[in-house]
Formats: sequence, structure tokens, C-alpha cells
Amino acid sequence: MTNFHSKSIDRLFEVILRLENTEDCYRFFEDVCTIKELTDMAQRLDAAFLLDEGANYQTVSQEVGISTATISRVSKCLKYGTGYRQAIDKTKETTEQ
Repeated sequence: MTNFHSKSIDRLFEVILRLENTEDCYRFFEDVCTIKELTDMAQRLDAAFLLDEGANYQTVSQEVGISTATISRVSKCLKYGTGYRQAIDKTKETTEQ
């Protein structure tokens, strides 16, 4: 993966980390992203959760409504990256408590 670190992106992430609840996130992301961009990100995360649970590409495509090409990219990131894995693991930790 390419290195995309910058002061601007650091600031974006710092702002996101300071949002306190779901409603704060809705307000912020409605201003920052289009509905399509938000939907795309949510669908990719849904796909990652389903793949992590062992769902196949066809099931993920039908349930989430995304292409197998997108699912393949999510799967690659889930296997070789760290972002989806960390997010899924932290979510599981929170829901198990």
C-alpha cells in the first residue's frame, strides 16, 4: 500500500477521533462525504465482517450489493492489511463485553 500520511490526513483522523457519538459522526460525515461515499465505505466494512465470518463472495455480493471486484479488494486488505482486522477485532471486543 502506498504511504499517504500527511498533516492534513492526520488532522482529519484526529477530528474523527474526537467525535463523541453516532450523531456527531452523522453531522460531520454528511458535510465531508457524499451519501455515495459513505454508503461505499459502509458496504466495504459490511463485506469485511461477512468475509471474516466465512461468507463466500456470492453471498457477500447478494447481501451487501457490491461487485465481486470490490469484495476481492476487501478480502485482500482483510488478509494482508491491518485496518479491517483491527476494526473487526475491536468491534468484537466491545460487543463481547
